[in-house]
Amino acid sequence: MNTDFLHTLAAVGQHGSMAEAARRLGLTHGAVAQQVRKLEQELGVPLVARAGRTVHLTAKAIELIGPMREVLERIEKIRYLARSDEMMGELRLGAGNTALNSMVPAILEHLVSRHPLINVEIQPGHSVRFYPAIESGELDAAIALEAPYPLSKSLGWQLLREEPYVLAAAPRHAGRHPHSLLTAEPFIRYQRSDWGGSHVDDYLRRVGITPRERFELNAIESIAVMVSRDLGVAILPQSTNGAIERLGLLALPLPEHCEPRRFGLIWSRVSPRLALIRAFRDIAVVEYAKVQLPAAPGPGA
Repeated sequence: MNTDFLHTLAAVGQHGSMAEAARRLGLTHGAVAQQVRKLEQELGVPLVARAGRTVHLTAKAIELIGPMREVLERIEKIRYLARSDEMMGELRLGAGNTALNSMVPAILEHLVSRHPLINVEIQPGHSVRFYPAIESGELDAAIALEAPYPLSKSLGWQLLREEPYVLAAAPRHAGRHPHSLLTAEPFIRYQRSDWGGSHVDDYLRRVGITPRERFELNAIESIAVMVSRDLGVAILPQSTNGAIERLGLLALPLPEHCEPRRFGLIWSRVSPRLALIRAFRDIAVVEYAKVQLPAAPGPGA
């Protein structure tokens, strides 16, 4: 269908006559009439009716004008995008609660300001689920923990942050050694089946401590709140959402090495939305680089 014919019919409807439409479009009256006739032939319905010397749109033409204008607006947008570097489309992003409550809003703020035609569908969840969701095409990308296994070649990975683990404890424990606290106080465990929680489990085994466990869950902020209520101590990542600092907890460095919690952006290298993914990734790298983790005090602080 020739979009020029749609423009012509819309002009006839807007200006009330073929003559005025011809004048506004820079065409002859005969050219306007011919285009309307060809459009009638293609659609198989009459679009104009004559009453004496005047021409008016039929009821069917009036019904079609709205959808025709929508089509023309979309075509104009396509032409604009073809001539510019602007991106459009939907990005399906996975993110955990820690990222959603800290860095993701700032990243999205910059993303939509630079690329206002981008839409983002966010699916909250856990890293274990994000990797297969990206491989199956359910998600385009996700902010996730680093997988404890080699990635397939179809997946891309960009490290965004390394977060050290610290012992979180109520302020009344100031001055005590972290291993003494782990041995004597109730322990709130970062769920060992979670990739991050496995680092905690490895550390405890390596230093030979079997803590007196009270709770186990996969929710960093909730664990921090429990510690603030003096329900126990916990080994937690010193994360960018600042829960430990916000609640006024002690953040004691672990005396032995503990593998840091690493997370970043994971995406499909074969995704049809690679341009959107790269735009999100570039902004995420800059935003995470702006945030400095607070320095943890020494064990005797």
